[in-house]
Amino acid sequence: PGDVAVVRTGYPGTACVIPNTFKELNCADLVVITPSGELNPHYLAAIFNSAWGKASVAGNLVGVAQQHFNVGAAKELVISLPPRLTQDRIAGILSAYDELIENSQRRINILETMARSLYREWFINFRFPGHESVPRVPSPLGEIPQGWEVKLVKDILSRRVAGTVYREADVRQEGTIPVLDQSTNELLGFHNEEPNHFASPIIPIAIFGDHTCKMQLLIEPFSVGPNVVPFSANKELPTTYVFYVVNSLVQTQEYKRHWSPLNAKEIIVADSATAQRFASLIQPMLVKQAALRKVIRNLRRTRDLLLPRLLSGQFDLAHKESVNGSLG
Repeated sequence: PGDVAVVRTGYPGTACVIPNTFKELNCADLVVITPSGELNPHYLAAIFNSAWGKASVAGNLVGVAQQHFNVGAAKELVISLPPRLTQDRIAGILSAYDELIENSQRRINILETMARSLYREWFINFRFPGHESVPRVPSPLGEIPQGWEVKLVKDILSRRVAGTVYREADVRQEGTIPVLDQSTNELLGFHNEEPNHFASPIIPIAIFGDHTCKMQLLIEPFSVGPNVVPFSANKELPTTYVFYVVNSLVQTQEYKRHWSPLNAKEIIVADSATAQRFASLIQPMLVKQAALRKVIRNLRRTRDLLLPRLLSGQFDLAHKESVNGSLG
């Protein structure tokens, strides 16, 4: 606890502080920094995660096929080191933003858990409303409720044309239209052009990462990055229901395309009325999740804009009121 872990490969330079909830961890491909008494670990992690820190790390990467941030480069990195009391105050302000972000993310996870639990109860355990009066009938996948069917995934969804494919060089940190990629990040960035997909709470659209199998359900206009497949349900079923049906059916095993194996999967498909009822219950959760994601984006943007001002001394950290007043 208190060590700063810095990613070496993949997203080199991304840093976090090991919390007290973890005592010992077995890690790979990390630079682990144990701060001295004159260095606040949260301050150091904030430096790494700042725009300046990312640029500094980018200038010290090695490797051709895959770039790495190594221990030697970390040791030689020169940072601004104000007095420990100033570091503590900067870390405290930034930690307040991180806590708000974490709380919002926790609420998103709770809503998603609720949605998945409802799906499992209705469509895996077959305890949907009125199930008592619906007899079971044999199928290739075992007994299923009467009126339900076994189909291939390709029979219940439609692949949409991707449209303009945006790459990292094409997007910006802020903008009106989010761009979704297949990484573990929520999105690749933003642009201010016409969106390629006009999703909404009434007409959601899902995406599938062809290499990573990432799936996400969108209810706002968006565009996509490379190897992202947008899809929606066919006319008989709601896309929200289909998204939960196909979610996690395939997982990345090697670097290859997974859209065709996904479409070849056999699945149990509920009757349209039950699927529509499920989608109507999930819709308010999706709206709330989307609102919380926007809150997180705004908090991160404000935090990232605030960091250089804190480091440059634009705020008088000797008096917390001056910082709080500026935030207000």
